[in-house]
Amino acid sequence: MKKFNKIFTILVFVFLYVPMIVLIVASFNAGKDLAVFNGFTLRNYREFFSDSRLLTLLGNSLVIAVLSSLCATMLGTVAAVGIHNMRGRLRSAIMSVTNIPLTNPEIVTGVSLALLFAFVGTLLRIKSILGFWTLLIAHITFNMPYVILSVMPKLKQMDPNIREAALDLGCTPAQAFFKVVLHEIMPGIISGAIMAFTMSLDDFIISYFVSGGSYTTLPVEIYSYTKKQIDPKVYALFTIMFAAILILMVTMNLLQMRDAKSRRTAVKRRAES
Repeated sequence: MKKFNKIFTILVFVFLYVPMIVLIVASFNAGKDLAVFNGFTLRNYREFFSDSRLLTLLGNSLVIAVLSSLCATMLGTVAAVGIHNMRGRLRSAIMSVTNIPLTNPEIVTGVSLALLFAFVGTLLRIKSILGFWTLLIAHITFNMPYVILSVMPKLKQMDPNIREAALDLGCTPAQAFFKVVLHEIMPGIISGAIMAFTMSLDDFIISYFVSGGSYTTLPVEIYSYTKKQIDPKVYALFTIMFAAILILMVTMNLLQMRDAKSRRTAVKRRAES
């Protein structure tokens, strides 16, 4: 059984990462045929960085990802603290509602948001409401649950006596939150922010339904490239995005490992004392 599990795990990783490896190799290929490597070149990267259209769309995606992740992180952290302070069935009900966007198909979320924005546009008599603001609101909406689920475990792990001690020493509730609670849950906040950024950066389905001609993101534009032969410079773009997201995910895992190690050390010291 253990041998089967190992083989199955290897096969999963092969199917996950072999396409990425092919993509990375193709970005350095001097030819256009993926099956034949005609030599190493950086021409595809030079052509990408000289393409103003792709760079503009990449900038749009980064702006939306940064703003939506920041807003979702702030709102999600406040929401997580509020949910944590709830008790009984109300807390369970709110958590169930929070989990719905995570399990709901993205196409349902995208169509629902598009209909909502169209309804608001009709009420406000705005003909072309889809654009930057609808994209930003949509990304904040589907990013918030990831932040909440990243912060909630840190709130549960936190010793409640720490906040009470801060209040006893003269801190106001706001001061106790910013000086004590925020420090304790910071790893969860950072993890949630990184997760929100990566989810926003590569989102296509929801962005496709809520973006307009005035403002669109890179994944939506790349979808149109699948209907024709893909230019090799797009492989370079994919490689850069994959590397950036990989670095962010590794950073998030390292932060979580460091936080877990520091907590184990603190527990060990308290046990020894």
